[in-house]
Amino acid sequence: MSDFISVSIGSNIQGETPVRRSVLAEEEIVDTPAQGVHTLYDVLQYCVKRRADNHAMGYRKVEKIVTENKEITKMVDGVETKQTKSWKYFQLSPYHYVTYAEFSQMAHDIGAGLIHYGLKEKSRIEIFAPTSMDWMSIAHGAFTQNIAIVTAYETLGHEGLLHSMNEAEVEAIFTSAELLKILATVLPDAQKKVSLVVYTGEAKPEDLKKIQEVVGQDCLVSLDQLKTVGQQHPTKPNKPGRDDLCCVMYTSGSTGAPKGVILNHSNLVGAIAGVDTLLGHIINDGEDYMMAYLPLAHVLEFLVENLCLFWGVVLGYGSPRTLTDTSVRNCKGDIKEFRPTLMTGVPAVWESIRKGVLANVAKMSPAAQAIFHRAFATKSWLMERGLPSGFLDTMVFNKVKEQVGGRFRLGLAGGAPLALETQKFLSVTLNPILNGYDWLIFYSMCCIMAPEHFSLGSVGGPVPCCEIKLVDVPEANYLSTNEKPQGEIWVRGSPVTKGYFKQDELTNEAITEDGWLRTGDVGEWNSDGSLSVIDRIKNLVKLSHGEYIALEKLESVYKTALGVGNICVYGDSLRPRPVAIVMPIRSGLEQLASRLDIHQSFEELCDNEDIKKAFLVELQKQGNQAGLKPVEIVHDVYLTHEEWSSENGLLTAAQKLKRNAINKQYKEQLDA
Repeated sequence: MSDFISVSIGSNIQGETPVRRSVLAEEEIVDTPAQGVHTLYDVLQYCVKRRADNHAMGYRKVEKIVTENKEITKMVDGVETKQTKSWKYFQLSPYHYVTYAEFSQMAHDIGAGLIHYGLKEKSRIEIFAPTSMDWMSIAHGAFTQNIAIVTAYETLGHEGLLHSMNEAEVEAIFTSAELLKILATVLPDAQKKVSLVVYTGEAKPEDLKKIQEVVGQDCLVSLDQLKTVGQQHPTKPNKPGRDDLCCVMYTSGSTGAPKGVILNHSNLVGAIAGVDTLLGHIINDGEDYMMAYLPLAHVLEFLVENLCLFWGVVLGYGSPRTLTDTSVRNCKGDIKEFRPTLMTGVPAVWESIRKGVLANVAKMSPAAQAIFHRAFATKSWLMERGLPSGFLDTMVFNKVKEQVGGRFRLGLAGGAPLALETQKFLSVTLNPILNGYDWLIFYSMCCIMAPEHFSLGSVGGPVPCCEIKLVDVPEANYLSTNEKPQGEIWVRGSPVTKGYFKQDELTNEAITEDGWLRTGDVGEWNSDGSLSVIDRIKNLVKLSHGEYIALEKLESVYKTALGVGNICVYGDSLRPRPVAIVMPIRSGLEQLASRLDIHQSFEELCDNEDIKKAFLVELQKQGNQAGLKPVEIVHDVYLTHEEWSSENGLLTAAQKLKRNAINKQYKEQLDA
């Protein structure tokens, strides 16, 4: 193995690979991005000193809510009926911007306001709200007074939210006007009285009244009121230390109650240092723009946004509900309005962009489609050989780039494995999509692909703030002695947490005494020193003939098939091959039905045997094209017209599969 991307340190130990570090941190892993920067409070002050009057972040205002009535067809008691449903769309303003100095002042005002309302150093405030500038201002406001934040997904639900509030013993909560109704049902059950509720947005009087009945009239304030109080009662900053608690970040609860993860300021600043060492040279201070829309309760987004502050990258806040032109009225969607140069996305986001591009290509004339596919093949060939391909962008692909604003130059995929086909397609038609590997429960980012080392399938080398080794998983034949060294990924470094909040037993299961985090993911070292993530131990399933399959890996492949909205692959020791439960995209299924000259409602199409057979063929074709082994090819499929969501318990708040819940829901179909 070469030392091109990472280097081996230390000696060999039986049952594991040597420890590897980034070539940029061979002697010592990094833990601070700049002199004197040890906390997220320091990060913001670093920004203000260097670029006080530059734009830090932008946001949009809702100018109008447009209601449209649409007629939909549903099956009711076996009878096709038409129903009228109302859909609400936002009409939004252009972006309004605040400078670093303005944001810093806002944070200090909020911090002073929190102190005035009775919070103290090392108090905890829960943030139960969607991603926005207000979310970040509350967080940094808390940091000005060494107050820790507790994060909860806005889709966490009653029980999950209550659990996080009780376990973390929060004294205050920040939320949005839309979520006050949920919060009002949770507050009466809280074990510790919440002394302050802060909200943003236009709240309904009845929701405010319910909250006031629990916390008292004087303990419910708007964010603007909190800032005003802080301005009227200024307080000196109470700066946190590097080892002080920054946040307790609650997972989305895919198995059981959500678990809180401890992140000190040193964990997040260490991650910023590592990513900056690796990627800082490609960032243009003040000239790069990052679309901010993923949940800030997710450690990847929280890290990236604070990294952008450090870099001087302008943040543009958006929402999954308003990202595209089709989801707004009388204005552009967030992406086209903001025109980002950089974007972070989980696989579902990149997959939806890919399918959107392909859907538009399918509408072209046969001649135009032929030109697109020929250009795609040519650019792929040129990119693989490091040859110039810009002329094809000018001729063909710039129209595709307009779908993401027209000046997009770099994307980062994280959160889960990105399908190779999706990474290749978007890297050709847009610009490079870099794979990153982040173990989201305990760690913000441990591998990133540097643009100069771009390749498909790899997640790059270790970030300079950590070191990695692979430990044998003998039952699945993932061994350090294999031709390509393989094993469970273990990580150690400054961003690795101290563990779960108030869960010592779980912490001891996940982290060794000498600081190694057992990720539960399986990786393999490539010849250039980069890492590929190939499996997840808990999602390895042994089939009836004794061979193992990796469910997440298969789902990432089959999800790229046109018409697949979401998919859960199932296998067990009684079956020779896996089966799939698919939530199809309505338009894709109707397109398939049209090809087969079948004209039925969406619900009837899902149950139609000819449709299922044709859909299965598409899945199998996708699997074969991706090079799956025969044992990994699904042999049956069930199509469901039910939408999977966190609200109905089939997805987590982070939009990941709740595998056990899905398997239970469709047990009858799986057993058929």
